[in-house]
Formats: sequence, C-alpha cells, structure tokens
Amino acid sequence: MSRVMLLDDEEAILKSLKRLLRLAPCVMGNKTFTLEVESFSSPLAAIERARHEPFDLFVSDYRMPEMDGIEFLKVVKELQPDAARLILSGYADLNALVRAVNEVGIDRFIGKPWNDYELMSAIAQSLAHRDLMLENRQLANLVRMEMGEKTPEAIEAERLEALEPGITQVNWGPDGSVLLDPDLLNKA
Repeated sequence: MSRVMLLDDEEAILKSLKRLLRLAPCVMGNKTFTLEVESFSSPLAAIERARHEPFDLFVSDYRMPEMDGIEFLKVVKELQPDAARLILSGYADLNALVRAVNEVGIDRFIGKPWNDYELMSAIAQSLAHRDLMLENRQLANLVRMEMGEKTPEAIEAERLEALEPGITQVNWGPDGSVLLDPDLLNKA
C-alpha cells in the first residue's frame, strides 16, 4: 500500500484527483501500486498530518493562499525526506519550476488540466523510483556490513550505548516477547 497526500486549495480538484487515484490503475512495469489517498485543502493542516503519519508521495498544487506548493514541499521534505514529491499547477511559471527542482527536488511538474494517463504514469514512476532508492540504500548498508564498515544505524547504536549502557540490549523470550529485567521492575 502506497500512501499519497494530495494538497490543493480547490475542493473540486481534490475530488477529481481522489476519484482518479481510486479508479485508475497505478502501474509501472510489472509493479502495481495500491494507493491510499488523503486530501487536504490547507497546507498547514497537511503539514500537521505529515508530522504524525508517513507518506510515500506528496502531490501539491503550486498556487495556494496560505503558502505556495514549493514552500509546502520544502517543509514535508524536512519531515519525510524519502517521500516522492510532485507539483500540479495551472501556471506554467518557469521560475517556479526551477525553484521546485532546485529547492525541493520534485520528481515531476504536471500542468493543469492534466492528462489522466500521464498523471497516473508520473505517480507510478515516482513511487517506483522511491522504492528503488530505498532498496539501493538497504543494499549499500548490507555491502558496508559485509566489508566491515559501520552503517549509520550501527554508528547511532554505538552512540546511544555510550550514553546509556545496555540501552540497545533486548532480552527476547522464546515466543518473541520482550523480557523485562525483574530487578528494574522491583525498583519502580
């Protein structure tokens, strides 16, 4: 399941996009993406949701009253750097496009009115690219481990262990449960 957030200040656009994403297939090569879609008409409400829930893709309008789509995507990029980002706009502003690419690293700039097939293709390509980037990161970490290099996770575990000895140790029960230290329970 791929989680998609839609942001546009026009409710009719949001309804149209939600209907399209619910009905049209989202396919890239031999991979089909099942989409779970949430929509927002306020960038501030969308940011608040992104603070608490992970998304795989953000699709934002460019021109909105509270903040433009580039500013919105900059904020969510800080919150969720691995999520894909698209801008949907009825304005063919070259400066905005350059800003979106340079400041936010958008995957695609799509014009309104959009072509349904092209939009679904862009969404599928963005999700497939995101999956590939995450897989490549995992493989790079495996190679580092095999070569004896420390992964970022291992470095962080060592840092935490130095601050709080024993914090990274977990006692597992035979059924997969976590066993608590009885000495710690008696002190509480």
